[in-house]
Amino acid sequence: QVQLVESGGGSVQSGGSLRLSCAASGYRFMGWFRQAPGKEREGVAAIDSDGRRSYADFVKGRFTISQDNAKNTLYLQMNSLKPEDTAMYYCAADRSVNWSLLPQYRYWGQGTQVTVSS
Repeated sequence: QVQLVESGGGSVQSGGSLRLSCAASGYRFMGWFRQAPGKEREGVAAIDSDGRRSYADFVKGRFTISQDNAKNTLYLQMNSLKPEDTAMYYCAADRSVNWSLLPQYRYWGQGTQVTVSS
C-alpha cells in the first residue's frame, strides 16, 4: 500500500520558516503542491531521482525542495513565508511519469496545514 505522510506544518508569522517532510520511498518523481480554500491545487516544487528541481515562480528564492534517499524522506524548506503562502500542502509522487508542477501525480499524501499570519 502506497503511503505518503506529510509532517511539519504549523502556524508562523510572516517572514518565518517551516520545513515540511514527506515520508516516501521508491519514487522517481516527487513534488509539493498546495491548495488554499476556494482555490485550485497548484504546484510548488518538484524533484526527480537525478536531483533536478523545478519551482513555481512565486516560491523561487524562498523555498527549497530536497530529498534524503537514506531516510526515504522528501523535504520542503520554506523561508520568508508570506500570508499568501497559507494553504494545505501536499506531497505527491509517481514512479513513471515526470509531472513536474502539474497536479497529475498518481500518489498523494493527506496534507499538512501551513498558516502564516501577518
